[in-house]
Amino acid sequence: MMRNTKITTKAATINTRIPTLLVLLLSLFVTGCGGPQLKALDSNATILAFGDSLTAGKGVNIEHSYPTILSQLTGLNVINAGISGEVTEAGLRRLPPLLDQHSIDVMVLIEGGNDILRNLNLAQTQENLDQMIQSAKQRGIDVILFGVPKKSLFSDSADFYQELADKHDLIFEDELIADLLRSPQYKSDSVHFNQQGYTKLAQRVHELLKDNGAL
Repeated sequence: MMRNTKITTKAATINTRIPTLLVLLLSLFVTGCGGPQLKALDSNATILAFGDSLTAGKGVNIEHSYPTILSQLTGLNVINAGISGEVTEAGLRRLPPLLDQHSIDVMVLIEGGNDILRNLNLAQTQENLDQMIQSAKQRGIDVILFGVPKKSLFSDSADFYQELADKHDLIFEDELIADLLRSPQYKSDSVHFNQQGYTKLAQRVHELLKDNGAL
């Protein structure tokens, strides 16, 4: 009888430990799979939309550019810092003064398309974007990165965008711009969007902000 009591007691001890162990394992799993998150934005927050013509809104009036629409969707101040035709080398020079001039909470980065169109060295393009991201993060600014496709009708975003997102643990959208560029109903010309296209872009940024805790 004494031996059976010891066995029963030991089994009970094991049974009480199993739920605790499962809770710990589940907690570790959830923590490890959480992925990148954004800081919550208050009503005074400012979003910097940085990039080239897709940010500037080439093909539409400024009120139909994605930063203007994003401001309407969020109710927040969104700075349109897009310059048509800009390559990443110029963007890298331009960005730090902007970050110092304004109090920025989140930067949406859509750049590199002109490097690709002009057949520039894409290793240098990646390095330029890397330094832009670092400039923002060093100032405590969250970054949302959009991938731009290679020069092919059915191309997805260039591989280095995913590498940058992984390296810096960024919120990353790798499909939307390529999808829009493959859809004539969203384009004003071969490489720019119309009002519907820029609206889709703004809506996607808005979704990413909401889904990742900023709004």
